Amino acid sequence: MAETQSRFRAVIFDVDGVLVDSPHETAWREALAELMAGDWCDLQPETSWQEDAFTAEVYRQVLSGRPRMDGARAALEYFAVPDAERRAVDYAERKQARLLRLIDERRFRAYDDGVRFVAAVQAAGIAVAAASSSKNAGLFLRAIPAHDHPGETLLDRFDADLSGRPVAHGKPDPELFLTAADELGVPAQACVVVEDAISGIRAAKAGGMRALGVARFDDSADLEDAGADLVVASLDEVDVDAFTAGRLARRGSV
Repeated sequence: MAETQSRFRAVIFDVDGVLVDSPHETAWREALAELMAGDWCDLQPETSWQEDAFTAEVYRQVLSGRPRMDGARAALEYFAVPDAERRAVDYAERKQARLLRLIDERRFRAYDDGVRFVAAVQAAGIAVAAASSSKNAGLFLRAIPAHDHPGETLLDRFDADLSGRPVAHGKPDPELFLTAADELGVPAQACVVVEDAISGIRAAKAGGMRALGVARFDDSADLEDAGADLVVASLDEVDVDAFTAGRLARRGSV
């Protein structure tokens, strides 16, 4: 069902899973497998970890949308790794090293629907910000050409970039999104957050913002349960005319 409010003045985009199909999930999974096969091999019998147990669903539920250290700690706690707080540092460092190798190998791609939606929102005169918990988000955005702006990257098109910005409280706390709204000079209630993670949807709603969920992996029910105002499988499904008028609706809906 479409929902109505006064005109949206800003859109805050998560990056991983919304604009970029990044290798974060692969990096987290491979880094833990490396540790369990090497430095932590003596710990494995004490844990619930098995290579095939680190599923896409585990990534979405436990790690997606969290700052790096929070994600590392949460994953180790999920797999019952002893002394998770201390070992999270090693895990996060191993994951980052693996991710940088994957980036060098160009193991990522832009979501074209996301790039088009950024362009459509900007064409309507709505401010845009990138707000990701990942310190690597800027690397991806710099590598993606801007839609209809030859010579510019997607990062160049944002009015504010808070990718990897240190905050006292990560998602699902709304601090990162509220900081983005403040930098854009827009009140929270006039912002829409575009997110693919449960923690991000919860952060948007906790901050008094509208939440547009992107369910790229058949997880629409999870995003709806987290409080998303509208969930789509692709941002091409969003009715841009309705959006610019202040309504979250799918194309063709009444």
